[in-house]
Amino acid sequence: MGFRVINGQAYPIGNFQLPEQNINYKSNSKTNFNDILQNEINKNDEGYTLSKHAASRLKEINFTEADMKEIGKGFKIAEEKGSKNSVMIYKDVALVASIENKTLITAIEKERAKENVFTNVDSVVIL
Repeated sequence: MGFRVINGQAYPIGNFQLPEQNINYKSNSKTNFNDILQNEINKNDEGYTLSKHAASRLKEINFTEADMKEIGKGFKIAEEKGSKNSVMIYKDVALVASIENKTLITAIEKERAKENVFTNVDSVVIL
């Protein structure tokens, strides 16, 4: 009688069985997928996402929910015109956005924007 080594344990060849592994699969995986899908759909309803950098800058500037809706309008305007990357001017803030990815990349206040150059931009939206 021979033996076979599986995962460091010897098993007789005649009674060859794989050892049971304790793998915890979530039984409600369909629910988790639906939750993720619903979140993605809701994200698209909002119109755009914020990068971590843009979120921290906008927090410093104290943008309100109404301001965020205005920025969403800017995304729609730029998308209708076929823009890929845009600078949006809103109040005294320049917002650099990827229209293709529907992502707000950064926000720069007027004082910080002096002597800066924005590259790889194909449009400017003034809100």
